[in-house]
Amino acid sequence: MVTQMQFNYIFMFFLGWKVLFHPFYISLTEIRYNQTNQSLEIAQKIFWDDLEIALGEKFNTKVDFLNPKNKADLEKMVKAYLLEKNEIKVNGQTAKLSYLGYEIEEEAAWFYLEASNVPLPKNVGIKNEVLISNFESQQNIINFYLEKSPKSLILYKDNEKGELNF
Repeated sequence: MVTQMQFNYIFMFFLGWKVLFHPFYISLTEIRYNQTNQSLEIAQKIFWDDLEIALGEKFNTKVDFLNPKNKADLEKMVKAYLLEKNEIKVNGQTAKLSYLGYEIEEEAAWFYLEASNVPLPKNVGIKNEVLISNFESQQNIINFYLEKSPKSLILYKDNEKGELNF
């Protein structure tokens, strides 16, 4: 099991190598169950340049996260894409995801989603197809926090779904 600090170090290490040598395709999804609000709080860290390619192909347009022509249009594309490519089932019931927004952080961006009225998870099914159809070697790392320590999945082409039991 990789700790969050270890993952961040590895993520930044590969970020440097991605820029210098050949592409490394990875995303990180942090899902936290908020027992007080009975909600899922979701943050996805995705390289924004890779997402520009995926959005450009999907919507047949040029996408620029750093200097968008129309930020509202960019938000609509991101929302549609992320809601299509992510699915979470808690105890067999599909959680209704809502897109909240994003923020740029150097070479990557954090994208925020949430789901309300979610019962205490006993079983969680996760589908994450982010960038998988665009990059053959894309890997999507999922960390689900019910308590302090996460349970993790690595999803990739032909293995876009996983299940966690608590």
